[in-house]
Amino acid sequence: MEFVFILVAFICGLAIKMAGFPPLIGFLMAGFALNFLGYEASPSLEVLAELGITLMLFTIGLKLNVRDLYKKEVWLGSISHSIIWITLLNIAVTGLAWLGLNAFTELTLFDITLLAFALSFSSTVCIVKILEDSGEIKTRHGKVAIGVLVMQDIIAVLFMVIATGKIPSVWAPLLLLLYFAKPFFKKSLEIVGHGELLPLSGFLLALGGYELFELVGIKGDLGALIIGMFWAPHSKAAELSKSLMSFKDLFLIGFFLNIGFTALPTFELVGMALLLCLFIPIKFILFFRLFTWLKLRARTSYLASLVLSNYSEFGLIVVALLVSTGVLEAKWLVILALALSFSFLLTGLLYRNSHNQYNKLKAYLKTFESPTRLAEDTYVQPKNAEVLVLGMGRVGKGAYSSLNNMLGEKVWGMDADPVRIAKLQKAGLQVLVGDGEDIDLWDNMDLGKIQLILLALPSIEDICNITEQLQHANYQGKIASIARYEDEIQPLIDAGSDKVFNFFTEAGTGFAEESVQLLTSEA
Repeated sequence: MEFVFILVAFICGLAIKMAGFPPLIGFLMAGFALNFLGYEASPSLEVLAELGITLMLFTIGLKLNVRDLYKKEVWLGSISHSIIWITLLNIAVTGLAWLGLNAFTELTLFDITLLAFALSFSSTVCIVKILEDSGEIKTRHGKVAIGVLVMQDIIAVLFMVIATGKIPSVWAPLLLLLYFAKPFFKKSLEIVGHGELLPLSGFLLALGGYELFELVGIKGDLGALIIGMFWAPHSKAAELSKSLMSFKDLFLIGFFLNIGFTALPTFELVGMALLLCLFIPIKFILFFRLFTWLKLRARTSYLASLVLSNYSEFGLIVVALLVSTGVLEAKWLVILALALSFSFLLTGLLYRNSHNQYNKLKAYLKTFESPTRLAEDTYVQPKNAEVLVLGMGRVGKGAYSSLNNMLGEKVWGMDADPVRIAKLQKAGLQVLVGDGEDIDLWDNMDLGKIQLILLALPSIEDICNITEQLQHANYQGKIASIARYEDEIQPLIDAGSDKVFNFFTEAGTGFAEESVQLLTSEA
C-alpha cells in the first residue's frame, strides 16, 4: 500500500472520528478522494482487503454458536425477507421504468430480479465493524443480525454455484476429515501460549480454511467462517479473536478504500445510487415486521433491523458477474458501489444513536410486539440483589468473587453473552443474562433494593449509555465503573459514575497492598 493511501485514510478517518462518527465513513471518503486525485488501487491494497474480509469472517465464526442458525427468527426471517424484498423491488423498479427513467427502462424483468437479488444482502463488513465497535456482537440483536448474515452467505454460495456453473469438487466431502484433525490443532493452540504464535496460528487457521475450501470449489470466505465456527467452543477462542483484532481492522481499511476506486461517479450515477438508497427504509420495515412476527421483542427487532438496513459488498460481486456476461451495462457497477457507500454512511450515522432512538419510539414500537415471549427474551429478576456487576469478563468476574466473599447472595452478575452466563451458572455463580443498554430490562427490574452497580465493561461508550439508561429508569443507588486509560475517567464521571477505577493503576495498587502483607507477616 502506498504511503499516500495511509496518509489520506488517516486524515479522513481522524476527521470523521473527531466529528463523532465511525472512522469507516472516513475510509470510504478517502477511497473516493484518492480516486478523484488520479490514484489507482494497487495489487497490495486488494490483497489487504481480501485478508481483512477473511480474518473478519474467521473471527465471526469464533464467536458464533451454530445452534443460533437453527432458530426460526434467523433462518425463516432471512429467507422470508429475501423473497418478499425481491418481489417488492421488482414492483418498485418496474414502476420507475414505467415512469420513464432511462436507466430502468433498459432493464428486462429478469435483469430487475437479479438487481433486486443483489440488493437483498446486507453488508457483513459494515455490520460486524459497527457491532464490534459498540461491543454488541454477543447481544441478542447482535447475534440475530450475525445469524442472518451467515444465512445470506449460504444463499450467496448457492447463487455463485448456479450463476457460474462452478459446482464443488468431488473431493469436497473430504473436508469432513477436518474433524479428526481437531485434537492436533487443539493441542497446538494450547502449546503456542499467549505471544506472537497465537495470532500466527489464527492466520494459519483462517487462510488455511480459505484455501482448503477454494481447492474443492467452495467459496473461500465461507471456509474461513466455518473453520472459525469449528473452533468457537475452544477455551482460547476469545483470546485468539482479540489477538487478530488489530490485524483485521487494519486490513479492512483496504476494503473500504477499494470501494472508492471502483469508478469516478457522475451526477447522473450519484442520483441513481441515491434513488436506490430510498428503498433502504423498506428493507428496515420488512426486517422489523418479520422479526416481531417471529416473536422477537420490539427492541431486539428494531436494533437488528437497523444494523441490517444497508447494501452488501456481495451485491458488487453479483453485478460484476452480470456486467461481465453482458446482462447489465458497466455503469451499474458504479451505481452499486455508490449505493453501497451511501448505505454504509446511513447505517453508521443512524446506529450511532440507536439506543436513544428506541427510547423515544418504544411506546409505538411495542405495539408491534407479540403477546407471547420467546424463552430467551423473558426477564429474570435478581432475588435479594443489593449489588449488581455488569460485564462478567475477567475484571467483572474478579469483582463478583470478591464481593460475593463479603456479601454472599446479595451480589449478582449480569452479562449480555448467554454462552458465558450458562458457563458461570454451571460453575455455581449467581448470574443472569441481560443487556445493560436495554431500557426495557431496567424498567422491568426492581431497582429499589439495589444499592450499587459496577460497570466492568471495556467500552467507555457502553458504560456511558448504560449510565444514561439507569438514570431514565430512576435508579437511586451508586454507580462504579472501570476506565482503562486516564483520559476516560472524567467523561465517565460526567456521564454519572460516582466512582471510576483506573484499571491498570488500581491493579498495581492492589498488587502492592497484597504483596506488602508478606513483609508484615514475616515481621
